[in-house]
Amino acid sequence: MQYDCAIRNKNQAFRYRAAAIIVEDNCVLFAGNETDDYFYSVGGAVHIGETAEEAVKREVLEETGVSYEVDHLAVIHENFFMGSSGLQGVECHELAFYYVMKSMGKRVVTSQSRTMSGVKETMHWIPIDELDNVKAYPSFMKEFLQTPHTGVAHILTDERV
Repeated sequence: MQYDCAIRNKNQAFRYRAAAIIVEDNCVLFAGNETDDYFYSVGGAVHIGETAEEAVKREVLEETGVSYEVDHLAVIHENFFMGSSGLQGVECHELAFYYVMKSMGKRVVTSQSRTMSGVKETMHWIPIDELDNVKAYPSFMKEFLQTPHTGVAHILTDERV
């Protein structure tokens, strides 16, 4: 059995996460589910003993059914937010490594995964120019994708309000 790099103590939680930035035809891939009213990046918890790069490859395959390759580490994201769904009322602290995945030249997803609580997930290609019109996390994604970068960006967000 694999264990996530995560800690929960009553009303506080910490999670180490690996996530993908998958762009095809000026659209970025996000996940959604039947319960939450927002979209979120493809990815998930890093397992104990697993590298972040291994985790992002595993998560992308599980969620999309497609074996994308990693291009490069792009963002280290420190994120503070209030939980939703199974973490309602929990103050969350997340450390996420965002990897840009190599383009495949087509928008393909063949899997329909489920969240840890069993809720059906669906994949959504959202035009980068329209990210302001949808509720999607991480909130830095549109600006990041429209700005040239070198090296690894460190982004801190606090959305606990």
